[in-house]
Amino acid sequence: MLRIGHGYDVHQFAEGRRCILGGVDVPSERGLLGHSDADVLAHALADAVLGAARLGDIGKLFPDTDPAYKGADSLVLLSHVAALVRKKGFSILDVDCTVAAQVPKLSPYREQMRENLAAALGVDVGQVGVKATTTEGLGFVGRKEGIAAWSVALLSKG
Repeated sequence: MLRIGHGYDVHQFAEGRRCILGGVDVPSERGLLGHSDADVLAHALADAVLGAARLGDIGKLFPDTDPAYKGADSLVLLSHVAALVRKKGFSILDVDCTVAAQVPKLSPYREQMRENLAAALGVDVGQVGVKATTTEGLGFVGRKEGIAAWSVALLSKG
């Protein structure tokens, strides 16, 4: 049995925060606002994996109302997600992600993001795709107000 999941997340920029994407501390004038480290890429991927396994979303597992997750490393949360889906009998076959960011420039960090995400999921880096795009100045991303990420995950069971 094959299952496909889709994830989406968005975080706004904030002064005095780091810009963590795919576990990489990307140099940026502003970082992303969130209860955890606000890694929008890891969050979208976690939701895709959870969605494929029909296990809800990261807000259900790691609520932003729980002080235990304040400042949490999103790669650690993603590792917990991967362990949970494996415990439920699923294998992670392939994932693909897209990050929409007008700033900062992400292409120099793409391979490190792939490696970090693969390690968190416990899969080979060849099973993880990461792409980056701008929105050509359109919308909140184009106005440099935040970053959005989408992800899909293919899981098998049985």
